[in-house]
Amino acid sequence: MTLKTQSPKPKAQNSKTKATSMADLMKSVTSNFVSPKKGENLQATITKLTSSEILVDIGAKTEAVVLEKDKRLLRNLLSSLKVGDKVTVSVLNPESDFGNPVVSLRRFTEDILWTKLNEFLKNKEVLDVTVAEATRGGFLVTTKDGVSGFLPNSHTLFLESGQNLVGQTLKVVILELNKSLHKIIFSQKAAMADEDFEKAIKDLKPEQKIDSIVSNIAPFGLFTSIQIGDKYIEGFVHISEVSWEKTENIANDYKSGDKITAVITGFDKEAKRVNLSIKRLAADPFSEKLKTYIPDRKVTGTMSKILSSGVLLDLEEGIEGFIRKEKIPPTVTFKIGSSLEATVSEVDSKKHRVVLVPVLKEKPIGYR
Repeated sequence: MTLKTQSPKPKAQNSKTKATSMADLMKSVTSNFVSPKKGENLQATITKLTSSEILVDIGAKTEAVVLEKDKRLLRNLLSSLKVGDKVTVSVLNPESDFGNPVVSLRRFTEDILWTKLNEFLKNKEVLDVTVAEATRGGFLVTTKDGVSGFLPNSHTLFLESGQNLVGQTLKVVILELNKSLHKIIFSQKAAMADEDFEKAIKDLKPEQKIDSIVSNIAPFGLFTSIQIGDKYIEGFVHISEVSWEKTENIANDYKSGDKITAVITGFDKEAKRVNLSIKRLAADPFSEKLKTYIPDRKVTGTMSKILSSGVLLDLEEGIEGFIRKEKIPPTVTFKIGSSLEATVSEVDSKKHRVVLVPVLKEKPIGYR
């Protein structure tokens, strides 16, 4: 008798177990992929880096494509990164028509640039910028990395008013940096090294006449540009050195681009600036007048201004009288335009000012 054996039929339970395991496996594999969301920042690894295509691995089902239309930023990416580098990307589109996520490296590159700019500021490093546009207050300039900033007129050295600097490359240092406001202020003047300034002024001497061009006008004086060979250095005329006459508003008499002749009065090596005087080209016309104001002489003046430190009087053209606050009795008041008799106490030749003491008909209690 022959016994027939049958292969055991697979149990339905086993088949169901395998199916469940496969589903779990697929689910497990799928769950390992990242599902990017628009605006999300993700860590990524560069897998391809060419001028025509940049791909990064963000852990999604497919590699992400880096979108960058700015050619300057694209050049920066190609020059500063390599395949395998870890970067941070911003998701622009979770899935394009071709199935790839689209991402941007702009924020990542900006962070790198601002870190570099902070180092430039800290080390006072000289860098090249290209003038992109002229404005009323200065120039908009761009670094070779494509970062834009502002170069004020007061920190620029140029010869002629309205000189066309657009397209020119200048050497500057960073004066001010604010990442949150995307604000960068540059200075061309501060880019000059100490040794360069020393070399530029080695043949200049006090009392020497020199020509320069007004580059900027401030309420307190004139900034000028002085050409020494192929170099330019800054000159400065304080408002008190513009004229022997009292000057209220320099902008009424001067404008940017004016050519002036002045006398060198000294050198400010910290500011890398030559101090100048226009008025010293001529003798002081008031020096002889001041000699007549001897101590104890009685004079009469017209009240012109009341200050916290005292009062000013007009004595005669170009000569000013001054009464200190402590010499004014508490019970005495002055009115602008009124006449006042006073006694000469001392003379300040530099300011063309005569220090006075008021003549009082009777001495108040406590007056000194």
